[in-house]
Amino acid sequence: MLKIVKTSLVIAASTFAFSNTAHADINEALANICTIVQADDKGELRKKMRSVQSDYKLKLRDYYSGISCNGQSLIRTALTSNAVEVGTLLVKKMPSKDLAEPESDGKTLQAWIAEQGLQDSPISAELNGRI
Repeated sequence: MLKIVKTSLVIAASTFAFSNTAHADINEALANICTIVQADDKGELRKKMRSVQSDYKLKLRDYYSGISCNGQSLIRTALTSNAVEVGTLLVKKMPSKDLAEPESDGKTLQAWIAEQGLQDSPISAELNGRI
């Protein structure tokens, strides 16, 4: 009986350690994504998204809402940084229903764009075409 309890504890501890390691690794993998978006480096963003998908089986929609760049989402960061190439890629890769939903501050992307006066941005045009 004691052997079964010890074995169960070892298995539980190793599972917990593995899940913490996997969570930390995904954070490391996505650590510089804000810098990539601000620099408008479309090639590097594609490479980052491919590596996250192959290593962790996650698509952009799976981790998009969990990333904040100075309190803004990736698309908002692209808009404020005038990162047109990256911004249009992000809009194309996100499901259209997710683009229409309110973000963490309760505003949709379209409402935020109108509030900021960024309606003339090519990213905004791409967003309007998707929704």
